[in-house]
Amino acid sequence: MGKTIAEKIFAAHHVDSPSEDIHVIRLDAVFCHEITTPIAINDLVSRNKDRVFDPDKIKAVIDHVTPAKDSKTAMQGKILREWARRHNIRDFFDIGKNGICHAIFPEKGFVRPGYTVIMGDSHTCTHGAFGAFAAGVGTTDLEVGILKGICAFHYPSTIKINICGLMPEGVYAKDVILSVIGHLGVNGATNKVLEFTGPVVNAMSMEARMTLCNMAVEAGGTSGICHPDMTTVEYLWEFIKDEYATEKAALEAFAMFSSDPDARYDQVIEHDVSRLEPLVTFGYKPDQVKPVREMETIKIDQVYIGSCTNGRIEDLRVAARVLSGKKISDSVRGIVSPATSKVFSQAMEEGILQTFMDSGFCVTNPTCGACLGMSNGVLAEGEVCASTTNRNFNGRMGKGGMIHLVSPATAAATAITGYITNSKLFKG
Repeated sequence: MGKTIAEKIFAAHHVDSPSEDIHVIRLDAVFCHEITTPIAINDLVSRNKDRVFDPDKIKAVIDHVTPAKDSKTAMQGKILREWARRHNIRDFFDIGKNGICHAIFPEKGFVRPGYTVIMGDSHTCTHGAFGAFAAGVGTTDLEVGILKGICAFHYPSTIKINICGLMPEGVYAKDVILSVIGHLGVNGATNKVLEFTGPVVNAMSMEARMTLCNMAVEAGGTSGICHPDMTTVEYLWEFIKDEYATEKAALEAFAMFSSDPDARYDQVIEHDVSRLEPLVTFGYKPDQVKPVREMETIKIDQVYIGSCTNGRIEDLRVAARVLSGKKISDSVRGIVSPATSKVFSQAMEEGILQTFMDSGFCVTNPTCGACLGMSNGVLAEGEVCASTTNRNFNGRMGKGGMIHLVSPATAAATAITGYITNSKLFKG
């Protein structure tokens, strides 16, 4: 019997099986940020276990509230900063050279096909876009990972999502993953890996694949994952060119982390997107989705473009195309946060930030702040936001606020009209 990608990765990293269903695996990387990691650091210090298994395999960033907004968030940053210095963690990205964790770590080449990655953050599943097993974990597992370089998981059962058809113009990866979540439900992939395959995925950029995998957790998934291919190799080439003679040689090496034709899946879902329209969430669960055209009477107070889901350069380019030469509604606050310092610089060089500012958007530094209602775009009670983020939970962006999740194109069009609106790029 053949194996799935996840099963192959587990086999290559197997350390122990304390029970039939529990597998302890070796970690290739442990990612850290200033919200969840300081709790683990303080506990390790209190237990006289202030050590790290390998400083070169730990990557850390200050990204959730940056710069700090109060004494508490300043202390969180201080704890992470001093810990990184204490243990000679070279890949630590402080204010001024930082970015949202799930954007900057791939951007730096820290994720490779076949890798195992954990982080104290539920959207760690983003990194599965590279053919890796990447999962968010709790404080105890994070501590063990930092200290020993291992983590325990249930043996991976996989749901295969074969995304086929011809994606309509003006429909994006965000719409695709919202449609998948709408089909599965928020608990449909609990404790499972979502393996995204098919011609639509094959045609996607790495940035679009990261958007897909980023929201696997919103269907309950432990990880999202895509097959590594030449698109993966080309994205990583500047980081791996000294390890392989040619891009073709790298592709051949990475092919071992592709599912076998006779692999066994928990489910196989054929997901045809040929008639897919731009989607938007309603209510307080990410599986509550409707076509944008059915929500066009919903008035918006704020539009937010950014986050680990849709703050990359590809996303900003799409939104800028919609906004070019136009002004946003007087009733809307527009906020855009490029996902990393590199994305910020690139958007500035391409004139994208000027387009946003000319239209009336506020441009902020890279931060997760608005997404989890901590800074840079918190909603007041009763306010409504169209957002390119990944969660529309009650109170997520501010107590009593309502979030409608959309693609960057829909967000930009909505900012112009002041109501949920399909972008001019959609030709349906």
